[in-house]
Amino acid sequence: MNGYLNESNFLMVEEGFTSRDLLENLLGELCQESEQQAFFVADLGDIVKKHLRFLKALPRVKPYFPVKCNGSEGVIRLLAELGAGFACANKAEITRVQGIGVPADRIFYSSPCKQVAHIRYAATHGVRLMAFDNEVELSKVARSHPRARMLLGITADSIPSAHPSMTFGTALKSCRHLLELAKEQAVEVVGISFHLGSRGLEPQALSQAVATAQLVFDMGTELGHHMHLLDIGGGFPGTEDTRAPLEEIAAGINSALDLYFPEGSGVEIVARPGRYYVTSAFTLAVSITALEEIPTEQPGSDGRCDSRMCPLCGTGSRTEGRHTLLTPRPCACWVGLAQRPCPEQPWHSSSLRGPPGHSEDRIADGLQLPQLHVGDWLLFGNMGAYSTPTSSLLTGGPQPRVTCTMSRTAWKAVQLFQGKPPQAEEDRESLCTPLSCGWEMAETLCVTPVFAPAGII
Repeated sequence: MNGYLNESNFLMVEEGFTSRDLLENLLGELCQESEQQAFFVADLGDIVKKHLRFLKALPRVKPYFPVKCNGSEGVIRLLAELGAGFACANKAEITRVQGIGVPADRIFYSSPCKQVAHIRYAATHGVRLMAFDNEVELSKVARSHPRARMLLGITADSIPSAHPSMTFGTALKSCRHLLELAKEQAVEVVGISFHLGSRGLEPQALSQAVATAQLVFDMGTELGHHMHLLDIGGGFPGTEDTRAPLEEIAAGINSALDLYFPEGSGVEIVARPGRYYVTSAFTLAVSITALEEIPTEQPGSDGRCDSRMCPLCGTGSRTEGRHTLLTPRPCACWVGLAQRPCPEQPWHSSSLRGPPGHSEDRIADGLQLPQLHVGDWLLFGNMGAYSTPTSSLLTGGPQPRVTCTMSRTAWKAVQLFQGKPPQAEEDRESLCTPLSCGWEMAETLCVTPVFAPAGII
């Protein structure tokens, strides 16, 4: 073991112990408190399964987990134990990762726009791998961190089939100028970085992106830079109900890499899967603290009874600068603590709100839910990405705690793995089988099939 994770960092889930048992225990404890605070339950075994699946599908690619996606200590410790690197966006994230003992050479300061004080902090703490995409950023690094190893970010403007919302990166026509400027300022450029996002992982877009990166590699090598690192970004799906599974996406990536950066070329490949690792591992539980029923005869109600419910926590979050609604997918409703059966009366078109007094208190509208009462609980699945208090800040109300769990089977897999890829094919196959941690939510809870809007995953 590498020492980042031990049994004190999570609850061990034994055989026969289900999610219903754990939720009853946690909810029972909260009922003894004056405030019924929202909480997350994290299935670390799900992350173990995702990691081994990633290594099997993309054997040449080393994952760097973006801490901004989910900075929970259990997640960071587990991925560190499994040998992953970390993509940090600022000083606070670097401090968090290094605080558990992760060495500087496993940290990528990935933000293309960095504060000078944060660059100096990275320099002081040995973090050298960084990204840039313009002259100003290059000059800041040249002055504040002369030992930095830089990746030049290229934009989707160079990749016609990629998603047009790409914000950072430089066009292909500007790459030579920036590489020449880096040489003049004695800044070491070691590779290329791009990020297509979840809508840019089609084979054509991927192939064009890697081909463009290969052209810029040749430019850098010609100018005397030691180009040996390619970052293919993130955008990998966090749930199974997506247009393309990981294995299909990986086939396109592997094909492009074999064509433009074949094995033996001396180029190291990294990626930044965030949602992929944590989305499905987290469940959020919130209690109903207030109800407001809008009469059906009220104008604009369309003849429906619209209930306004106010959970204690669970407001909108900030995702990469864009406001995203935390719409449950799926929404499971556990009615009360007396194990009352799910209501048989018709369900209502309902709205969920966070704490009052905030401009971003809307969680979701148009959900079909039963008639609930103050003190009932709602469970939100697939809540691991950009929703936890240590990633995108939830505004208002107390911060929900995170309870991490792992099955004994998954823990044994972590101990066997020890941060190194399985060597024998039979070992790889045995480790990549699904690891159950008792999350049979559809069987133990009253599940409401509510679907998130397109693009939320």
